[in-house]
This record gives sequence, structure tokens and C-alpha cells, in this order.
Amino acid sequence: MADRQAGGAGGDAHPSGDERFEILDKALKRSRYAQDQLIEVLHVAQDIFGYLSPDVLIYVGRALKLPLSKVFGVATFYHLFTFEAPGDHSATVCTGTACFVKGANDIVLALSREHGVAAGGTTDDGRFTLKTARCLGSCGLAPVVVLDGEVRPHQDASRTVVAVSTALTEEPDRERPLAATAEEVR
Repeated sequence: MADRQAGGAGGDAHPSGDERFEILDKALKRSRYAQDQLIEVLHVAQDIFGYLSPDVLIYVGRALKLPLSKVFGVATFYHLFTFEAPGDHSATVCTGTACFVKGANDIVLALSREHGVAAGGTTDDGRFTLKTARCLGSCGLAPVVVLDGEVRPHQDASRTVVAVSTALTEEPDRERPLAATAEEVR
């Protein structure tokens, strides 16, 4: 199969100069530009960029030779894809039945009140994103909160507010590290 670059770049760097596109190109090459790998490529793109911007969706669509309507349709259908840049820190509160019964809604309300952000949103300063999930599959640990990628079992509102506040007092990392290096994608 001929080696082709995403977006028809022909081996040149992405016009933006953003090295994350090089990592995405490696993932596209690994998938052999197969159209049936769209969901996997979107996952990789979100891991690399933190979210799926319109530019990234267009880039992936061109690389896989798929109509943009299909790429946008797939990306918007699945709830785990996000289209806005996340905050420096994020908390995902499980709101499945077991977690809800054990106080997940209280956790969401407390975090929302404490940080002035609704579920699904990011604070104006970009420091904190509050998300909910229908189920995280950890019902025996209910209620569960995932704070910056760390699963925290048996949470309550006050403990979660303290944990998030502690995370927010850490030095912000405005230059987020790449989720994957070019070596890891090979």
C-alpha cells in the first residue's frame, strides 16, 4: 500500500507546525488509513489533543478519505468524544444508579456550587472541568469520582470538594504534555 500522509501533506510538517499532528500521522499510518478504523483514530486524536477540534476532524476525514459528514456524525454520536478543550483538572462523577443512590448528585451539586461550573462545563479560567458519566462500571465502589484520571471510590461531597480544591492549588501546567510520543504510537 502506498504510504500517504494525512491531509495530503506529502511528508511535510503540518502547516500549523503543531507536532501533535506528526503523532496523529503515525497512528493513521499504523491503521493503514483504513476507513473502518475511524473510531480508533478519533480516540487517538482525542488522547493526543485532549479534545476533537473541527480542524482535527477535518484532518482525520481527509486522511481516511471519508466524507466530513460521516466523521462528524460518528464523533457526535459517541458521548466519550469531546469538542471543547478540557480544563487543567477534571472530575468525572458517575451518576449511574448505584452512585446516584449513594449520593452522586450531591457531589455534582457541591462541585458545581464550589467552583461555579455546571456539569459538562469548564470554569472561565480554564482550570477545572466538571463532567458526569452514566456509568463507570465500578458500582461496588459507589459513589465513584475520577479526578485527573485517578479513580476515587466511596466518595462524598465534602471529600470530593477538598480533593478538587487541593488539585487546583497545585501549579497549573498550561503546557499540557502530549498524551503520547511519536515513539509510543509506532
